[in-house]
Amino acid sequence: MDTQMTDNPKKEPADSAYLKVLTDMTPEARLRQALELSDFTRELFRQGLRARFPALSGEEFERLYLERLELCHNRNY
Repeated sequence: MDTQMTDNPKKEPADSAYLKVLTDMTPEARLRQALELSDFTRELFRQGLRARFPALSGEEFERLYLERLELCHNRNY
């Protein structure tokens, strides 16, 4: 079987580069990056939900958004 079909040749170099960028950042910069990614993900989720349910009123949409967001939280904390 050809292993090139299942292996990702870019995975390791990209992972290494990403880890290097993270380790070169200050703790404050890493926290800021994590918060920005979290905000971006939440906004992307909101936009996708709005596209899926365009007919909902603002109040109905906000309730749905919060219900769906609650399902995403890790219950281990």
